[in-house]
Amino acid sequence: MNPNVYNAWKLVSLSSLPIWALVVLGAAVVAGVVLAGLGIRSEPSRARRLVLWGLRLLAGVAALFFLLEPGIRHMQVAQVKNRVAVLVDQSASMAFPVDEQGRTRSQVVGEYLESVAPQLRALGERFVLEYYGFDPELGAVTPEQLRTREPRGGRTDLLGAIRAIAAGDQGGTSKKLSGILLFSDGADNADLRGGVAGTARSLLADIEVPVSTFTVGRGGLRDLAVERVKVDDFAFVRNSITVEVDVRGRGFAGQSIPVRLSREDHAIATKAVELESDDDVKTVAFTFTPDQTGRFVYTVSVPVFPGEAVQDNNSRSFVLKVIRDRVRVLLVVGRPSWDERFLRGLLRQDPNVDLVSFYILRTSDESLNVSDRELSLIPFPVDQIFDEKLHTFDVVIFQNFGLVDPGISIRMYEDNLESYVRNGGAFAMLGGDLAFGSGRADIPTLMKAMPVEPTGEPPFEQSFQARLTPSGQRHPVTAIGGGARTDEAAWASLPAIPGANVTRARPGATVLLDNPLKQVDGQPMPVLAIWEYGRGRSLALTTDASWYWAFTAHADGSPERYYDRFWSNALRWLVRDPELTTLRVVADPPQVEPGRPVGVIVTARQPDYSPAPDAEVKVDLYSVETHQVIATRTGRTGADGVVRLEFPSPKPGAYKLMGSAKKGATELGQGEDAVAVRAVGPELSDASVRGDLLADIAKVTGGRAYKLPTNGLPEVPLLDPPMVEVGRSQDKPLWDRWYYLVALAALLGTEWFLRRRFGYL
Repeated sequence: MNPNVYNAWKLVSLSSLPIWALVVLGAAVVAGVVLAGLGIRSEPSRARRLVLWGLRLLAGVAALFFLLEPGIRHMQVAQVKNRVAVLVDQSASMAFPVDEQGRTRSQVVGEYLESVAPQLRALGERFVLEYYGFDPELGAVTPEQLRTREPRGGRTDLLGAIRAIAAGDQGGTSKKLSGILLFSDGADNADLRGGVAGTARSLLADIEVPVSTFTVGRGGLRDLAVERVKVDDFAFVRNSITVEVDVRGRGFAGQSIPVRLSREDHAIATKAVELESDDDVKTVAFTFTPDQTGRFVYTVSVPVFPGEAVQDNNSRSFVLKVIRDRVRVLLVVGRPSWDERFLRGLLRQDPNVDLVSFYILRTSDESLNVSDRELSLIPFPVDQIFDEKLHTFDVVIFQNFGLVDPGISIRMYEDNLESYVRNGGAFAMLGGDLAFGSGRADIPTLMKAMPVEPTGEPPFEQSFQARLTPSGQRHPVTAIGGGARTDEAAWASLPAIPGANVTRARPGATVLLDNPLKQVDGQPMPVLAIWEYGRGRSLALTTDASWYWAFTAHADGSPERYYDRFWSNALRWLVRDPELTTLRVVADPPQVEPGRPVGVIVTARQPDYSPAPDAEVKVDLYSVETHQVIATRTGRTGADGVVRLEFPSPKPGAYKLMGSAKKGATELGQGEDAVAVRAVGPELSDASVRGDLLADIAKVTGGRAYKLPTNGLPEVPLLDPPMVEVGRSQDKPLWDRWYYLVALAALLGTEWFLRRRFGYL
């Protein structure tokens, strides 16, 4: 045998006996050893017992050796090279400087890869090295390009890039992946912006490839940024609204920073925030009262100081729609309760709500000395409310209301209420022991306007966690999350509720929350459902315990206000913005990221509000700063009276979209909207380095975390390439040596001799 032909070996069994025979014979050998030991258990001498036990055990091992017939298989094998991906972040945040010489994060990565080129070439003898940049799309990159090309990607998606590499999406290669070397500053603003948790953690673990991370960038950058602006989507004219602004300062400890709020080119207010540390976030609230209706661009800004890492993130613009009047709400409650107290208190303290409320203290069969019309704090004016004044309310809410007492029953006004919703009104029904068929009321006409119908079953009185449905995950009514917390996580953190009415969703209804513990017609029982009824909208919440959701707080004890957000969202959805003109101009979207075009959707209608097809549309893009029209676009509407136009990306600032349309000689009106073009996108709004995120990625995937600069290329974990037999093999037995047989005979003979001498034979 030529030993140079073979380059690998392994131990094998050369026995020709089948597996079952080997198992039976092996069991017999073991039984023989055990029986021999049991036969000498009465031997008083421990030394004799050990000697006899040892001899029989060694003889048994020798017998198994001859049964298995071990041998060495010499093989000719080849090692297949796996891939190792070098993955480099090419988003815009990698252009931040890392030292006084002005080197960028991307340049530092390029220089490091060039410095460890010999080690990478040595690694390339075992693996196929592939270099990719992501911004977030994958593309080939070289160390030279990293040093000379400025990264411009508008988003960092670490998880997406890792999964694309692991799946081989970048080239359709069939080679397996042994590891990933990830170079980034960790400033993720996609799936991992909230950290490695939940679904993101599972997706990383499923890759089953070690990801070793190299953090690039340094802390201590001097930078001021308007990090977040929290404001409602719309406000009411002559009613106050509050804008909350988060200002982050790095390197400004002990300084007072003025924060300015302006509407287009008019200053509204200025406040100062005190930054207490070198990396501090302060929240400042501006409360103001809009005095005009329409859509306006507001800007929050802080001064630009010398030496800031990023200057464009010192301001942020947002669009606020101001409508004419407050929401007029009628709240009718079957009896006082905690649910009524919380909702009524929330509506009363909302300056945008004009609340008229009634709740029943006692029914007629509970008091013999009180007239039917005196069962509330004041006589319940059912005629005036549900007949004469119903059309004056924007929203009607029935909270656990379903009484049939002659003085307070609404049975005779069902047609009015159903017609009110069908013709454009908004109606919400909340659960309880008097609602959804659980009480004494039978209001079938009104129930036709609801997205759910009673099943006739008694209420579900078991505690459960309301679950967000797939529709609820994308609907504005249930969008209560904020910051890094998703809506799904926010709802999952809310307290369980003690029960709900049992209903079924009507065909066409949208269920936003359901009860995972109760099935109705094979589907989870609806808890929150909505739908469009005629020209109106209605909402059904089948529990009287939504007030439980008010008891949530941050880790520092401050309230989360999920309950407030939910009801605020519900009212906004229920109230439609009236279309007062036949021409509607809507920015698409109203806030534009830098470098993106400005889109506008124009809807033209004829005087009878029917679509105006083939209408001539003209839209001007007007700069609020320069008071000039900077671009004009024209087009024609389609069959639905709608056309979308697009302007090239303008410079950051506030703009008006001023549109007009005509069909033939008929002028269809004019309309306008506002659009804010941001100075920087999410990549440049924060100069921080998130080494903790990169360390978590390495930990979950089985890699290691490093920080640049580092000396040389460390020993990163990599999966070994598989060994594939590509040539010949040859077996060489080990068991057929004469001295093995002599040893077995010697062991058995010695044991026989000693047993005879000790009197066991």
